Amino acid sequence: MERIPLTIPDLRGREIEFLSNCVQTNWVSTAGPQITDFENVIKSFVGSTYAVSAVNGTCALHLALMAAGVGPGDLVIVPDWTFAASINAIYHAGALPYFHDISRDWSLDPESVAETLATKDTRIKAVLAVHPLGRPADIENIRRYCEKYDVALIEDAAGALGATYKGKKVGTFGHLAVFSFNGNKVITAGGGGMITTNDKNLAQHVRHISTQARLGNDYSHDAVGWNYRMTNLNAALGLAQMERCDEMIAARHEIAKRYDEVLRLRTDILLPPSIDYGVGNAWLYNVLCADAGTATALVTYLQEQNIESRIFWRALSDQRPYANAPRRPCNRAKALSGRVVSLPSSSSLTTQQQDYILQVVSRFVGPQCHPIV
Repeated sequence: MERIPLTIPDLRGREIEFLSNCVQTNWVSTAGPQITDFENVIKSFVGSTYAVSAVNGTCALHLALMAAGVGPGDLVIVPDWTFAASINAIYHAGALPYFHDISRDWSLDPESVAETLATKDTRIKAVLAVHPLGRPADIENIRRYCEKYDVALIEDAAGALGATYKGKKVGTFGHLAVFSFNGNKVITAGGGGMITTNDKNLAQHVRHISTQARLGNDYSHDAVGWNYRMTNLNAALGLAQMERCDEMIAARHEIAKRYDEVLRLRTDILLPPSIDYGVGNAWLYNVLCADAGTATALVTYLQEQNIESRIFWRALSDQRPYANAPRRPCNRAKALSGRVVSLPSSSSLTTQQQDYILQVVSRFVGPQCHPIV
């Protein structure tokens, strides 16, 4: 079997046609009709009123934090178990992450957030709720506490395009939400990010500061801004991908279903905890190993069989760049750290490839695994 990658772009649509049109019409940079079209498609798909594109997801997070009024001296509540971009964007805004633990569903713990917000610490300007693994966080409960204490809520939905919470797509619950279109996501624009919101003023502000805070066509500026614009080439690629977004998510769900059927009875490899409030987009298929050593052994074993896998997020609060940030006890995040392994889940994964993966995984035997409680 040739090497099976973890997750790769599925470019079997009209990508070449759309990109060729950009070249033929000379719209290849940070202006062009496909950018507006892509924003409109995303806001329609998500169900938001506005969508503003950005050069990548990290920059989109930075823009969202700035639009929410986050700045030097402020704190942003964030889960300890997330991708580093969530934390780095907070530092880019001049603020500090305030690490909180995850709940049994592996997303930001609403009760921990509620306890912190009840202190009415005026330094806390926002909650950055991450939808992990392409699955929705318990976002309605988190929003309830943010509304009670008048704190901005930002959804980090970087890998969760198409995931739903109680039948409603993520990206519409917070004051702002952010998506990523990196090459490993459900759909890709070759890069790129998107901010969604239902607030006109926030949308206008995000767009303004992402274009150097320039006033009209003159070289006058009314704020410090950034060049965080998406290119028309990226948008064209994203448009072609969105034509098949539902199809690609459905394919990933079928892949996840086959994994579930084979792995759910094992005691040495556990599936993520089920959630009753929403449905993920099956972005990455993940399993929980007994410990970090077993996770490393599984990845090494699969690599020897030409199957790419990867140890997923590690808790960030004790890592060197973030060691001085404030935190609550993050016992679940630390217990999960280094134990989650992602298996191949590309929407283009063939039945033959998945059969091979399942055969190989079935030969791996590790120690009994216990869930995170």
